[in-house]
Amino acid sequence: MRNCAEDQILTADQQVAIRKQINADEKTQKIEDIFRQKVRSGLNGNVLIAQKGLILYKKCFGLGHFERNERDTLVEDSKFQLASLSKTFTAVGTLKLIETGKLKLEDSIQKFYPDFPYHGITVRELLSHRSGLPNYQYAFDDSMKVNFYKKEKPYPNNATIMHWFATVKPTPQRYNIPGRGFSYSNTNYMVLASIIEKVTGESYEAFIHKNIFEPLGMHHTFVATTKNDSINYHRTAGYQWNRRIPKDYYDDVVGDKGIYSTTGDLFRWYRALNGDCLLQKKTLAEAFIPRSFERKGTKNYGYGFRMMLNDMNQPEYIYHSGWWKGYNTMFWFSPKDEYVIIILGNKYNTTVYQVKELAEILHGGSNNKMSAGDNDVEI
Repeated sequence: MRNCAEDQILTADQQVAIRKQINADEKTQKIEDIFRQKVRSGLNGNVLIAQKGLILYKKCFGLGHFERNERDTLVEDSKFQLASLSKTFTAVGTLKLIETGKLKLEDSIQKFYPDFPYHGITVRELLSHRSGLPNYQYAFDDSMKVNFYKKEKPYPNNATIMHWFATVKPTPQRYNIPGRGFSYSNTNYMVLASIIEKVTGESYEAFIHKNIFEPLGMHHTFVATTKNDSINYHRTAGYQWNRRIPKDYYDDVVGDKGIYSTTGDLFRWYRALNGDCLLQKKTLAEAFIPRSFERKGTKNYGYGFRMMLNDMNQPEYIYHSGWWKGYNTMFWFSPKDEYVIIILGNKYNTTVYQVKELAEILHGGSNNKMSAGDNDVEI
């Protein structure tokens, strides 16, 4: 596979020309001022901001671990749990199987898991959060979790959750009728990862690594379930309310979360999403089409990507954010202005989600498409 992340690397002459074209030095100074304030407000994490392929700002703020015996300073290769930003990889992996004819948008869950109790749901509804499925994290009584209170292995994985859905009585109540409306649920992407495993005969981790991470040169990106010890090199820990969050009971359930990465690797991911080597452009474009219009407003969801729409109901901004056990993340890009904002934090802080001022700087002035209420975006 051609690496379109590498195709977009700029020559020295191109960098000089673009710096002048976009007023890079002025923008960098303004961005620096914003992050100085974010750090004062508690931001602890790594940042990368680029426009037209040129990195304008790249910084590390704070620590990977705060305990005295483990304290280490964040570096460019520090790995952060991406939380729900992981869904973008699951969506592209699913579209890759659709493009190669191994999966169809109209396929039902029962085609792969005959005992799954909720009928009338297709891959299309899973991708767009229109399945109405309940969130697995809240769907089961603690009595199901025989080792929950002891915090012992084995922790549940995707197969465990799929088995619970198939066998627990009464069946957890669904949130909505399939296709009726948008209802964000981690279960959708847990199920998609499980379908990927059924279709390929591989683990989700092996499939995503072989088909996305490796071809794009994302050598610092891993799924949490990997047996590769390299994940622990510069791996951070998550913190919230001034304490370290221990391994969560659902940490080994993946697809909806569970990918660890760096700002540099996510810049490769951004370039691939704007290239044509990962998927055909017409296939990838499906991910960026808004799918839910029950509620008026600029915010919408495609296949694995959130978006904010313009007056023509076209994506003005495409993004995904995340929160999981102290980690919070933001991956935000503008197709029109050709920029990306990547913020990865490991000490929960809401300034990660506040990108309005940054978007205005990169746009080259105030952009009325983002109202004050859009400064904080969904997790």
